[in-house]
This record gives sequence, C-alpha cells and structure tokens, in this order.
Amino acid sequence: MHPRNPHNARYDFTQLLSHSPELAAFVVPNPTGDQTIDFANPAAVKALNRALLRQFYGVQHWDIPAGYLCPPIPGRADYLHYAADLLAEANGGEVPHGKAVHVLDVGVGANCVYPIIGSRAYSWRFVGSEIDQVALKAARNMVAVNPGLAGRIDFRLQTHSDYVFDGIVKPREEFDLVVCNPPFHASAAAAAEGSQRKNRNLGYPKAAAPVLNFGGQNSELWCEGGEEGFLKRMVAQSAPLGQQVLWFSTLISKKETLPSIQHFLKLAGAPETHVIQMSQGQKISRLVAWSFQTPEQRQTWAQRRWKA
Repeated sequence: MHPRNPHNARYDFTQLLSHSPELAAFVVPNPTGDQTIDFANPAAVKALNRALLRQFYGVQHWDIPAGYLCPPIPGRADYLHYAADLLAEANGGEVPHGKAVHVLDVGVGANCVYPIIGSRAYSWRFVGSEIDQVALKAARNMVAVNPGLAGRIDFRLQTHSDYVFDGIVKPREEFDLVVCNPPFHASAAAAAEGSQRKNRNLGYPKAAAPVLNFGGQNSELWCEGGEEGFLKRMVAQSAPLGQQVLWFSTLISKKETLPSIQHFLKLAGAPETHVIQMSQGQKISRLVAWSFQTPEQRQTWAQRRWKA
C-alpha cells in the first residue's frame, strides 16, 4: 500500500471497537486466533467501514441504503494517495492541500467514500456525480449530518448513462483531478458470477443465491460494455475537457481491460499516461491516469491554482 495510507497495518480491533462498540457483534477469531470479521457478511463489512471512517476520518455518522455498494476503505484510500502524487509532480513534489484543489468523483455512490477520504486527508473540495437518485440523496444526507464535511462536497445528477461529463463539468469550470470507480461487469449475470468468485476466494462454498458482500446496485456493478465499454466512453469524452481538467483517472479491476484503455488513450491523443498497480491482500487493481497537458502546462496550472 501507499506509504501515506494509514491502513497499511492489520486492523487494530481494540482501537476500532473504542470508536465503534457496535462492531463487537461482528468480530470473530480467525484460524490463528487473531480478531477479524466475516467478510462475506454485508452487515459486518458495513460495520467495519463505519468504524474505520470514525477512527481515521472523524466521520461520526455514516450509513448507506440496503443493497448499495460498501467499498473497502483501505483500497479507496490507496487510490487517492497515489492520485495525490500525480498532483505533486507539478508542485515541486509537494501534494497540494486545501480547498483550492477541486476534484470530481464520477459515480460517487451512496457511500461517498472518495470525497470523505480526500476532504479529510488533504482538505480537498469535491463534486460527486451520480446517476442513481437514491444514492445521490443518501450521500447528500450523510454529508449534511457530518459538520466536518459541510461545504467541502457538492453533488450533481448525471442524467444520461452514456454521457459521463455532460451537465456535470460546467463551461469554464476547472478540476484538478477526476477519480472514478467504474462498473466492472457487462450484465447482472456477470455481476452475480463475480460475487460467487469472490466468495470462493474467501473460502465460502457456492450459494444458490449469492449475496454481494460489498453490495451494489445495477448502476454501480454493471453497464453496457462492462468496464471496458464504460472506460471507452469516458476516455473519448475526456478529450474535449483536456484544458479544464489537469488529471483524469480511473480504477481498473480487470487486468484484461488495461490494453484496451491504453489503446483508447492513444486514440484520444493523451500525451501523458500513468499505470499504477495497487494491492490489498490478495486483490490487485490498477489506477490509470491521463492528462492532455504538457509538463510545462501542468506546472503553470499548479502555480495559477494552488499558489495564488
């Protein structure tokens, strides 16, 4: 994990329980006698997330509607710390802090995890876009009841699934960073199989009706063309915004998608791309980032926006 990630060590359940006593109902011993939770139990994963967000980010009130995506906090934090390093490249190696840094989270979800971590770790200002109105309402309500997040996170409704940025990025509006956790699958059946595979990896037998231990609605888990189709649209639609956005980025779950997105980026004419491999336990994912600006333009951007 990234060296700035506070979740590098094993979960300290003594500390977590001191912040969230309700987590105790889900703590069990693993085969070696250490404390853990049942990661195939959605309620346990949700309780762990709530405890982590309280301990490390000061978020006292966090919840999501039943069935919505409950992402692993350490992995999402890793993404943001590596993305922060991209911003630091144009800033003399120093990660910019404060509200001058404007970040767009494409598909913020009901969990609102990227804006929570980024606003608390770096004091960045966020816009979260979302096509699911229930998720958008839940995220907005959660921010409203946490005073430490007030004024740092705004939300915008995406009105068409095929158009990632239309109506989201306003004319002449600038973003220093775009982050995204795209739908992984091309159909509901593929999403169900993915959950079965995850359960097998965790050592649980195949179930007739798989439970998504990290949850997820249709718009969060699958879309036309799956991860590759979504990223093809995102990359193509990012090009016209190349002078309004410093860095675009996305998480890639499937290694098979990587050659495709590299091809899409070449077609879009992105002169600068990065692929960063991230790992959390047995899970490997990739952060792909691209910019349509030269190093000189990025340095000018940093001077104008972060040092004024």
